Amino acid sequence: MNELTVIMKIVLLVIGKTDAGYFMDGIAEYQKRLEHYIPFEMSVIPDIKNTKNLSESKQKDKEGELIIKNLQSGDYVVLLDEKGKEYSSVKFAEYIERKTHVVPKRLVFIIGGPYGFSQDVYDKANEKLTLSRMTFSHQMVRLIFLEQLYRAMTILNNEPYHHE
Repeated sequence: MNELTVIMKIVLLVIGKTDAGYFMDGIAEYQKRLEHYIPFEMSVIPDIKNTKNLSESKQKDKEGELIIKNLQSGDYVVLLDEKGKEYSSVKFAEYIERKTHVVPKRLVFIIGGPYGFSQDVYDKANEKLTLSRMTFSHQMVRLIFLEQLYRAMTILNNEPYHHE
């Protein structure tokens, strides 16, 4: 009898659509490249409507509710957060490789809204990671994250994309 092999899936959960064409093109390109290596999905939570009447904290709470609704039991949740742990590309590749051995189903990376995350989302998170100490637009972070995930896959497969 053959054992069923469960492959971890990486999910990038984001608030709001990407509307800049050049980001959309780049995101689509890296999503296509990632298909070769690992199950991947980018899940987009629609923007909150009528935010002009909401305080920052209310907007974070509403976004937080939607984020939590998109999580599944057993997800390993990593917030892309400015106060998170910072990795080099090689160390990020090693991080992804370690997670493939311990995360049974979904490794979920989350990019929050313009004001960050609600406390409820922080409470659900297993850890926080930052792509840089600099601040980037939410659309730009999507592309940077996907490029780094692709780079990690090429590093793990000893392919020539990454140069040291």
